[in-house]
Amino acid sequence: MTLPRATYRLQFRNGMDFDRAVGIVPYLQSLGISHLYASPIFTAAAGSTHGYDVANHNEIDPALGGRQGFDRLSSALKRAGLGLILDIVPNHMAAALENPWWRDVVEWGSRSLYHRHFDIDWSERLTLPILGRPYEEALATGELSVRLDRRQGGLVLAYFDHHLPLSPSTYQEVLAGISGQLAADMLQIASTARPEQDQAWNDALEASLGDSAATSELEDALAQRSDDSAFVDATHAAQPWRLLYWKDARRHLNYRRFFEVTGLVGVRVEAPSVFEDVHRLTLDLVRSGQVDGLRIDHVDGLADPQAYLQRLRQEIGSDTFLVVEKILARGETLPANWPIEGTTGYEFIGAMGHLFVDHRRSAELDRVYAARTGRAALADDSFATEARAAKRLMVTRNFETELSALAGLASASARNLAAVVPDLNATNAALTELIAAFPIYRTYGTEAGMPPRDRELLFRIADEIQASGQGVDAEALRLLLQLLSGDVPPTMVAQAWEFRKRFQQLTGPVMAKAVEDTVFYRHNRLIGLNEVGGDPSGRSASLDEIHGMFSSPDSFRPAGLLATSTHDTKRGEDGRARLYALSEAPTVWGDAVERWRQMHSSNVEYLADGPAPDPDTEWMIYQALAGTWPAGTEPMGTAALEVLSKRFEGYVEKALREAKLRTDWADVNEPYESAAKSYAAGLLSPANRDFLDDFSATLQPFIRAGAVNGLAQTLIKMTAPGIPDFYQGAEGLDQSLVDPDNRRDIDFQALGQTLASLPPSLADASIQNAPVKQAVIARCLAFRARHEALFARGSYVPLQASGERKDHVFAFMRAQADEIAVIVVPRLVLRTCPTQFEWCDPVFWGDTTIHLPEVAGQSDLTDRFTGMKLVRSEEQPVAAILSKLPISLLAN
Repeated sequence: MTLPRATYRLQFRNGMDFDRAVGIVPYLQSLGISHLYASPIFTAAAGSTHGYDVANHNEIDPALGGRQGFDRLSSALKRAGLGLILDIVPNHMAAALENPWWRDVVEWGSRSLYHRHFDIDWSERLTLPILGRPYEEALATGELSVRLDRRQGGLVLAYFDHHLPLSPSTYQEVLAGISGQLAADMLQIASTARPEQDQAWNDALEASLGDSAATSELEDALAQRSDDSAFVDATHAAQPWRLLYWKDARRHLNYRRFFEVTGLVGVRVEAPSVFEDVHRLTLDLVRSGQVDGLRIDHVDGLADPQAYLQRLRQEIGSDTFLVVEKILARGETLPANWPIEGTTGYEFIGAMGHLFVDHRRSAELDRVYAARTGRAALADDSFATEARAAKRLMVTRNFETELSALAGLASASARNLAAVVPDLNATNAALTELIAAFPIYRTYGTEAGMPPRDRELLFRIADEIQASGQGVDAEALRLLLQLLSGDVPPTMVAQAWEFRKRFQQLTGPVMAKAVEDTVFYRHNRLIGLNEVGGDPSGRSASLDEIHGMFSSPDSFRPAGLLATSTHDTKRGEDGRARLYALSEAPTVWGDAVERWRQMHSSNVEYLADGPAPDPDTEWMIYQALAGTWPAGTEPMGTAALEVLSKRFEGYVEKALREAKLRTDWADVNEPYESAAKSYAAGLLSPANRDFLDDFSATLQPFIRAGAVNGLAQTLIKMTAPGIPDFYQGAEGLDQSLVDPDNRRDIDFQALGQTLASLPPSLADASIQNAPVKQAVIARCLAFRARHEALFARGSYVPLQASGERKDHVFAFMRAQADEIAVIVVPRLVLRTCPTQFEWCDPVFWGDTTIHLPEVAGQSDLTDRFTGMKLVRSEEQPVAAILSKLPISLLAN
């Protein structure tokens, strides 16, 4: 396998199609990228902005240029020597009628050829949660009607833009008594229709609509009948599906969904025939050589990730690059038997939080946060408590249908085991506590049982629950452990596996929605840490621990991706790097927030449920604004303020709803949201010049320190074990907010122009007027290209610093045969940066030195960014190393 040197994530849709991507290939080649890393490209639901709602796995989306457009992009990449990594979505598909498999299931129910492609419980009719009000109300108000669908050629139950095909077996009841040849023809066609001949049935229906007068006559007859709600109700009752109010889906739904998104239905890719249908085109593209690697979306949603990955590896061969989207908890490692290169790299973001946050001032930040907001910061134990509370909320409210199904499976299993059958409420409570206590996203049990490390985790969690005094029923918990561990008689293996599979597919979504999409928006002490793969409790890791992570192939696989921004991160990498610097001056920041709050106290509205925004939300708002505030000292003009204000209001709305404290996606508190968004918009009013000037001036030291942090994490990403991944546009400056803000259009023409005009040395004074980050990336990736073995197989050697500023520097060496590279970056630099936009003052470093191993100390080392040469020595002064640029890549 030829490993990628660097990947570049490109988000298709939102203005990016294949032909436009062809146009940026030369730029990516010049930047030093080896592989384009494409978001999903298969046909998605109409209007999709991301492509994860796949409607057809075996068609390249015509909206992007179709197969011909893809072939043009593939050819352009081949000519430039670039590879292609494709993001695929095996876990779920769009539950939309434009998905031919789903439409077939809606039309034919359990008789459909695809009824087992989706994870549906066929003990009842398929539930379709598309109604904007309860069914009885929609029926009574005439929002439902039976119609003739001219486009598809058949009968449908219409609900606004939803035209749901009627089952052919119900045509007799619907058309009974309607005269005319068209009705007779449709009855004749329906009487001979078979699921295996669905296309012929649809073609025949469409052909029957040739007489426009007869068509209009039938339409009129159906409209007249639909005035009778009893007729519509009877028609609905006869279908293999039933309509639900969308808010009721969390209480009852008979298909597995992606997280809590009812528009995305789970796919049974564990079934061999379904695997083949889902991957047919993907495998063709891999085998043809047009695709060099795959990224597997939401691998934790699959029934058996190990079996899936082994089957996929068998199909794609050993030379195809393969990574999975997997979020690892602190201390967690990937299962050793997964045949993959690694993850998509969220764990690297977590490591950077440990490195650049000043944990020595954690207590000070806690005090300031509590004083300014009235909220206590999250200590390690209280974060776990808060996460458990959020998970209880999620599993009992948002995932109530999944919880009820699990409890039912457990109760049925208890009866079959001839064991004590716990009360259903007791089983629900035990399940809730077990899921809430889970410290990781999921375990990886199979039909054979639970792996030893997961079994140990389960029983440890159970012991903690029992010791916590939560009052969990011991028999109920014992039953759950028996089913999850696989300690059942042979006759119960299949039933226990069904329970284990469903449980494992639920814990991940609950963790994601409770922690990433709830707690991360509730506790705003330092929101730069509230990131996918991160830890907002602020638990510190020593420099030795960080080196240990990079040294361990279990923590950072040598061929896994290293990410700093993705389409799923809560904010852009440079905004996050700036927010880390707030931890270095908590009192300065807290005093500034209090000053700004006083300036805008008249903008706070006092509602019945409290002030809007409340102090903690204000704290969050000022941090978020600091992270996305443009660099530079020039005042922002009216147009720029308007653009930023629109983006920022969208972020504030999403943050408030995700927190689920006073408003929610499912229960919008309009007065509260309106007041909070008005407050945020007022901050950015052109008339609010006193605040704008004060805010900009206060931020300048944090902006400078953040720029250094951003360069440092970028260099580490390109030189630590793993493959650097770059999110579109982040090579310039990424201060984006959470999606959809991070999917804004990128000006690739401007990026190409700046890349082409970079000076030959970053020590040149003119570099102050150029994008330093982009230049660092281009220079480092060029170096990687010349020394591929060094970074693919080279050892990672931590380097020790000594002297008064030893805790302010992070350094390591990569070594392979006679090749070495020494990486030195500063950390915690807020107080070292001068008032002007210059790099860190060398005087700050004093007697601080880096100790180099003999192989490096006896070599001629040259800085690959500035051209500066170091005198041979095993003790190198940091002041000398960083005298030209605040980061250094030294090589022999």
